[in-house]
Amino acid sequence: MLKYVNCSIVFQEVPDEVSLAINISNCPNNCKGCHSDYLKTDIGSLLTPESLEVLLKPYVDDVTCVAFMGGDNDPEGVLLLAKWVKSFYKGKLKTAWYSGKTEVPDFVDVKAFNYIKLGPYIAGFGPLTHKTTNQHMYKVDDDGFMIDITFRFWKK
Repeated sequence: MLKYVNCSIVFQEVPDEVSLAINISNCPNNCKGCHSDYLKTDIGSLLTPESLEVLLKPYVDDVTCVAFMGGDNDPEGVLLLAKWVKSFYKGKLKTAWYSGKTEVPDFVDVKAFNYIKLGPYIAGFGPLTHKTTNQHMYKVDDDGFMIDITFRFWKK
């Protein structure tokens, strides 16, 4: 079961996209130094196709991507919502998943996503904007191949 706490329009989380970032609670990863520590708790409202449609309605002409920020407690739920977005909006909206896990679960069809960020936050390696990061952002092509685009976050 997925619960969301809040959402906002963001410009930096997914390259070349204006995203509605949805913060999902009940994170099981316990990353030390997490910037969204409050998302570890089981708080918020149920995230369903119906509630997602309500969240998107005011922004559907303004955003190009729906970014699920978390959801590692229910990857199947994230997958189902990503598939729903692609189907309901007939490919108009892209999907992204920010996961703190190091790999995508075997049962997840990566083609449901246009972007997937993997890796826990480890302070010693820094966030995506640092060349030393352990985290990776992938663009998923039409064949389901994950292309590492982490370098697009690095400051020059």
